[in-house]
Amino acid sequence: MAWRDFKKKLKRQFSEFLELPGDVMLDLPKIVLIGNVQLQIENHHGIIEYTANTVRVAVGEGEVAIKGDNLTLRNLLPDELHIEGIIRSLSFD
Repeated sequence: MAWRDFKKKLKRQFSEFLELPGDVMLDLPKIVLIGNVQLQIENHHGIIEYTANTVRVAVGEGEVAIKGDNLTLRNLLPDELHIEGIIRSLSFD
C-alpha cells in the first residue's frame, strides 16, 4: 500500500470516527445540482477550461467536467462557484 493510500484511508477512518463531513476532512468537493439548469461546487481548486459548452473544474484528486449549452459562471469565489445553463452531463475524471 502506498503512503498516499494509507494517508487517505487514515483520514477517512478519522473522519468517520469523529462524524465529520467528508468534504471537510478528505478534501472532497460538495456538488449541488438544481434540475439541469444550475450547479454549485464548493471546495474546488480552480477552473481548468471554460467555454459555452464545457466547464472543467479541478477538485481534490481530479476534475469535474460539466457539459451543456450556454454555460455561464454566475459566481466565482475562492472556494465556491456557480454555473448556470442547460446542463447535459456531469462527470468525474
